[in-house]
Amino acid sequence: MNHIGVLGAGAWGTALAQVAAENGPVTLWAFEPEVASAINEVRENSAFLPGIKLSDSIRATAHIAEMAACDALLVVTPAQHMRVILQAAPVGTTPLLLCAKGIEAGTMALMTEVAVEACPEAPIAALSGPTFAGEVASGLPTAVTLACTDEARGAQFAARLALPNFRPYGSTDLIGAEIGGAVKNVLAIACGIVEGAGLGRNARAALIARGFAEMTRFGIARGARAETLAGLAGLGDLVLTCSSEQSRNFSLGLGIGRGATAAELLSDRRTVAEGAFTAPVLAQAARAVGIEMPIAEAVAALIAGELTASAAIETLLARPLRSEAG
Repeated sequence: MNHIGVLGAGAWGTALAQVAAENGPVTLWAFEPEVASAINEVRENSAFLPGIKLSDSIRATAHIAEMAACDALLVVTPAQHMRVILQAAPVGTTPLLLCAKGIEAGTMALMTEVAVEACPEAPIAALSGPTFAGEVASGLPTAVTLACTDEARGAQFAARLALPNFRPYGSTDLIGAEIGGAVKNVLAIACGIVEGAGLGRNARAALIARGFAEMTRFGIARGARAETLAGLAGLGDLVLTCSSEQSRNFSLGLGIGRGATAAELLSDRRTVAEGAFTAPVLAQAARAVGIEMPIAEAVAALIAGELTASAAIETLLARPLRSEAG
């Protein structure tokens, strides 16, 4: 597993390419030809990760067929486009490490389920955890969950990506790693709304705790392990993205809390706030398995324009009192 390919040259894909380039060659596929050209010519992805000097071991391309030369592929495409891109990529039996966080609209499929359908012969693993792209690319320390049902394969991925400042912890719980990453994006929007509406730190802390309870209920219903959700891929990522404007999802919620509509904010973005697409799918998936997720439901209604931020807050505060453990 020497030559690593990265599908997706957004901020996170570029940051992971920078990590992987420390231990060997990397080919980074960009959808936009101008992004690939800029990376090769000036060693910077100014469109999505400005200010970071990229390793000379990274070669960018806009031709997806060139990924056939890679020993393994890191899939860092937006969640809603993963299926189409995997179907177009020369995957075959090449191992895949899925690094996108979301649930596919229409099918309610997790990214691993999408990958199994699109690339049935490829071994699959997933990466999730508290990772702001700029900090990772700058060499600041973090730890992540690297989940793979084949522990030997997971260890191969971990060894290829591990650095003193980028520590993968192994797990066999693919579902837990994926659900933690998907749900936290929705909860980050809710926390941004609380911040934007000026409701205070107490309210945000309470929302994180109750949101984590929703994540855990849903995850266990889908087959995840509670300890995975309490780890880096769940609680760790949740705390990070619910606390900083570096999170695209938190900043989207911040704008909504300050009075803008989701439609206005989303139309003015080049980067993707995955939680906006995940929220309605998550709410639907939770209803399908009989799990109450009032925070996710409120975010979905806000994104759809069915509720204002103030009405959503009032609805959540008016819920009947109940046992915390319930």
